[in-house]
Amino acid sequence: MPRITPDLVSASPQFTNPMREREIKLRANKIPAIENLGATQDQFDTIDLSDNEIRKLENFPLLKRIGTLLLSNNLIFRIADDLHESLPNLHTLQLTNNSILNLNDLLPLATVPTLKRLVLLQNNVTKQPNYRLFLVKHLPQVQVLDWKKVKPKEREEAEALYKSGGMEQKVVKKKLTAEEKEKIKEAIAGAKTLEEVNRLEAQLKSGDGLASEDAMAD
Repeated sequence: MPRITPDLVSASPQFTNPMREREIKLRANKIPAIENLGATQDQFDTIDLSDNEIRKLENFPLLKRIGTLLLSNNLIFRIADDLHESLPNLHTLQLTNNSILNLNDLLPLATVPTLKRLVLLQNNVTKQPNYRLFLVKHLPQVQVLDWKKVKPKEREEAEALYKSGGMEQKVVKKKLTAEEKEKIKEAIAGAKTLEEVNRLEAQLKSGDGLASEDAMAD
């Protein structure tokens, strides 16, 4: 099974990107988990882990220099609660096309005060009711969400929506029903690519309910 090892880190492309930041490219290695990133010796501003098979955003060593994480096209469905401790200067998190299903799955990011830019496009969580307003309310430090700047009017709307606390009670995880599990299993059987299979298996393994049947269709 492919892994992040000191040899892989040493052999991976390392360069100064257009933002004049030091970047290491660990993409497209079929990596299933984050590990051994201490081998980078905290020498990079950006780590590109796109196009792998990572399921959980966790297990980072202390990396004070990292400001940007690129994790598009993985299978991520869970985010560690201690991300802020390992990545104290993280300001940009790119999670396009992963397996995040529920709004509450994103709440660990509320503990990352430095986070300014967050991208969650092509995750089923974006189909949840009031998705954007929920994040505007609960992640007030984020200034750009899904490549769109958070506007003052949105902050006012989010504040009004959640002011009474009524909406808070509705945003909860729900476990998969037997019917939902069967639908996912059927989708796995009919999947045409390994990526589809891995993504659906991640949803089944997480045990979390889907936002809607439309979300499951993806």
